[in-house]
Amino acid sequence: MGHTAENTLHRILVWLLLLVMAIAVQADDGGVLNRKIQLPKSKESIYKLLRQVSDKSGYLFIYDSQIIDNDKEVKIAKGEYTLREAIYAITGNNRLKITVIGSHILLQLPEQKKVYNTPQAVKTVEPVENEYFTFTGMIYDRITDEPLAYSTVGVNNTTIGTISNQDGEFKLILPDSLRHSIIRLTRVGYENQEIEAQLLEGQHVIFTLEPKVIPLQEIIVRAVDPRQEITRMLARRKFNYPSVPTYITAFYREGIEHKKKNIDITEAILKVYKTRYQSPSNFDQVKLVKMRRIRNAQESDTIFTKMKSGINSCLTLDLMKELPDFLNLDDWDKYDYTHTDISVTDGRRVNIISFEQKDYITEPLYKGRLFIDAESQALVEARFEVNPKYISMATDMYIEKKNKDLKLTLEGAHYTVSYKLSGDSIYYINHVRGDIDFKVKRKRKLFSTPLHLWFEMVNCKVDTDDVNGFSRKERIPTRNIFSDIKYNYDKDFWGHFNVILPEDKLKELIINNLSEVSEIEDIK
Repeated sequence: MGHTAENTLHRILVWLLLLVMAIAVQADDGGVLNRKIQLPKSKESIYKLLRQVSDKSGYLFIYDSQIIDNDKEVKIAKGEYTLREAIYAITGNNRLKITVIGSHILLQLPEQKKVYNTPQAVKTVEPVENEYFTFTGMIYDRITDEPLAYSTVGVNNTTIGTISNQDGEFKLILPDSLRHSIIRLTRVGYENQEIEAQLLEGQHVIFTLEPKVIPLQEIIVRAVDPRQEITRMLARRKFNYPSVPTYITAFYREGIEHKKKNIDITEAILKVYKTRYQSPSNFDQVKLVKMRRIRNAQESDTIFTKMKSGINSCLTLDLMKELPDFLNLDDWDKYDYTHTDISVTDGRRVNIISFEQKDYITEPLYKGRLFIDAESQALVEARFEVNPKYISMATDMYIEKKNKDLKLTLEGAHYTVSYKLSGDSIYYINHVRGDIDFKVKRKRKLFSTPLHLWFEMVNCKVDTDDVNGFSRKERIPTRNIFSDIKYNYDKDFWGHFNVILPEDKLKELIINNLSEVSEIEDIK
């Protein structure tokens, strides 16, 4: 039995902080919890030991982390355990109430009283208008335990969602009307993860996504002509991308980092009027909803840098509206294209096309990868950079005004652009990120210092009804220095808007400097 258990199903493990939920519960007759599994002698964290139990049983655990400490190291003896015995041995708490709910095992303290409605009772509950619920979480690679940045977290059959930050963290705020919806987590190269929203309300969730490995033989059998694949992708633009104007509610942020310390962050909620895919991005319009800027005053004298056109860059990087040279048929003679891999995203097969400028071309062009849906022929993601071979030659393209006492040399320019599929089978821009790295050398100084500028925008919601352009008074100039815009602040700053959570390296600057922006008020 032990050998058989070692080869049972390997499921994606989800840890949930659970406080309150209202779902239909199938009472456990003891059959599931009396199933036996074989566990080796181990000294591991509770997190890893429960993951072993999940792998062997096929059940995912839900519990409040205030009850169970994931990081606590525990010793267990080798032997055969029932699921109930294994849970008690690992957690060290025989008082836990264990309930089986579908494919999940819920762990609670006895005094935590929960009310579970029948499906009929749930349907009769009328949501209160304008009420919201929130959950936060983290997303990791199931095998390596590495955080998965830029994973999409959204609601099935809607355009509402957000992404995880570079530390794998996310926060999603949903209207009460979506309490009974399904939350989906997706990332290129990984199996989807889905779970009911009502299980997550008010909780912090740790998800692990399973990498999807495509056998080499399948890659060989399904090899495609890369130029034909791109040609078909371009021909399908009129079917795959919006043919009418839309509104996008977006979260935008940009930052400047010097000597690996953040010295300036600007964040905003924007409403974007997106013209149809046939129209160039300079016809798109942006209205400011909320904004804040946080500067590190102690670092302000180190180097004086401002970022220009960050929002405009996000609009221009909508590659299906503004074709770059590596997607322009007239420039194909500058690039080599190869079909390098097959992957998945959102449960669909994706062909990966790599491109790089030809050897004889010595000007700074791009290299990268395109992820094209094999069925719809839609571009779902692009990751590209200025060719590192010629990166320093592109320095002047990124600097508008030079300081005579500073020499800046471009060391890297990386971009990520992704699209998400909506319930109406249309792909909308999802996330845009740009990272620009310089080496800064002062006159009469021996050593140089690193300077990093970055910007990103995530599509949190799409509206297609009553879409009209903004008046001149409402629009903000997208090519100007965004951080110089005058703005106001509110203590409940973001309200019910979805945002990208700040990474650990940004949190310190925000926490240390929020007291200095207390005079800011909310923009109307």
